[in-house]
Amino acid sequence: MTQKALTVYVVDDDASIRSALKRLLRSVGYHAVTFESAEGFLGDAARLAKGCLVLDIRLPGMTGLDLQERLSLLGSEHPVIFMTAHDNPEWQEMARKAGAVAYLKKPFPEQALLEAIRLACPDVDESGNEDRVNV
Repeated sequence: MTQKALTVYVVDDDASIRSALKRLLRSVGYHAVTFESAEGFLGDAARLAKGCLVLDIRLPGMTGLDLQERLSLLGSEHPVIFMTAHDNPEWQEMARKAGAVAYLKKPFPEQALLEAIRLACPDVDESGNEDRVNV
């Protein structure tokens, strides 16, 4: 039986970042879905499969931190990895307190993101497939 690859949702207002991350994630076997705004992700959130959320902190309109808070109130179980090009210790602390798996400063090494995803979704192997437990 073929298992579905882990879905990684990328929310960033920069089209080049979305494109680069989508290529990287697909190259290692993940299913990547991108959104240019927090509102766009939130509008589809109820229909989305379980997955990992890679979220830019500074977004026009609803910020990444606002989105993470809203998702938490809605009972979302998407683990969150924050990324930002404008580092701020206050944001980092807010992300940590909100339960973020990782906080990456752009530009970050590809391996740092992949390690954060593995940390966020430990039941998924490196090919993006859920590990099977044989009983």
